[in-house]
Amino acid sequence: MQQLKSPAQSRLSSEQKWVIASTSAGFSLENMDIMFLSFALAPIIASLHISSAAAGMIGSVTNLGMLAGGALFGILGDRFGRVRTFSYTIFIFAIATGMMYFANNLALIYVLRFIAGIGAGGEYGVGIALIAESFEQQHVGRMTSVAAIGGQFGAILAALSAAYIIPHYGWNTLFLVGLIPVALTYFVRQNLHESEDFMKTHLTVSSKNKVSFKRLFETPQIALQTLGLMVMTIVQIAGYFGLMNWLPMIVQQKQGLSVSGSSLWMISTIIGMCLGMTVFGSLFDRFGARKAFSIFLPASALVTFAIVLAQSTLQLVIIGAIVGFFSNGMFGGYGAVISFLYPTEIRSTANNVIMNVGRAIGGFSSVIIGILMDHFSLFVTMGFLSALYLLSFTVMLLLPGLAKIRNNRPLITEK
Repeated sequence: MQQLKSPAQSRLSSEQKWVIASTSAGFSLENMDIMFLSFALAPIIASLHISSAAAGMIGSVTNLGMLAGGALFGILGDRFGRVRTFSYTIFIFAIATGMMYFANNLALIYVLRFIAGIGAGGEYGVGIALIAESFEQQHVGRMTSVAAIGGQFGAILAALSAAYIIPHYGWNTLFLVGLIPVALTYFVRQNLHESEDFMKTHLTVSSKNKVSFKRLFETPQIALQTLGLMVMTIVQIAGYFGLMNWLPMIVQQKQGLSVSGSSLWMISTIIGMCLGMTVFGSLFDRFGARKAFSIFLPASALVTFAIVLAQSTLQLVIIGAIVGFFSNGMFGGYGAVISFLYPTEIRSTANNVIMNVGRAIGGFSSVIIGILMDHFSLFVTMGFLSALYLLSFTVMLLLPGLAKIRNNRPLITEK
């Protein structure tokens, strides 16, 4: 792979700085775009007089757009280059988000959110491939986690923007902030270059090994690996949506906590996520993927149950930070794992398809949790989430490829 200077050396090279800055900013602005919908959903329902079910479909349509965009731009990124494709994905979700300012009916919202999802879904795998090909293997876990941390700043930016803009200017105006990423595309195209790893592979790969979705399932072993990683990302996304969208309200209702606890919960959880991502990335690089996941997945199953013990806002905030640390600290690791297990010529395709299947399916966890809460106790609901993490842990142990991901093993760059 490309032999740029590593973080362990004197300092990052200029190219590495631009890779991390651009991918972190891209993930941050993508997450900001996604979180806009969470804050604007109530005003949208009120202004357009639509049902909660119709409003809930807006998020589902966005997730389906991500799945389509992930498949499309994963292929394009592997065929035509990471940098150019990365800039296109940013431009698409930024323009579609900004156009929400003019959305005055539900049909138009569905169309614009689907298009925004296409861009947002396509960005992830291309950005992760850039990182994997720009840093030495023993630092990829930490670097993908740094980029994932950038996404959490997007959530904070969305919260701050929504708090000021919606009360004063309305929900439509909030989405104009989504045009900010357009400026990022200029800097990406001016300062990023294709990696040596990609250029070499692009020139030498044979026609029979051209980019294709079939490559993700071409042998029984690879097919099981792909399906196993999809299960793990589904659990990861399901846990995220469940924890961030439902649990603050659930605990308020069941434990009688104040509404202000919800905002404190989100802030504490995001802080916990960032710390968890930092620690997970370091463990990943030092001890390998299997050991890192073997710590975080069982811990996630355990600490999820701790939520039912919260009897005060302070306890909820502390538990939220711990839950965020373990359950979402793993997020950056999936991109690193996929980048290690699939060759360069299908790296962005693999990242996008696997992660966006996780988003499309895992995003429905909010619906499942709602159903569970209607018919069962909070203990049953937490048990469901804990069981998902244990399922992911079991699948992880059954994937032989993860045992090979250690800092003394080379990245797979060819078949």
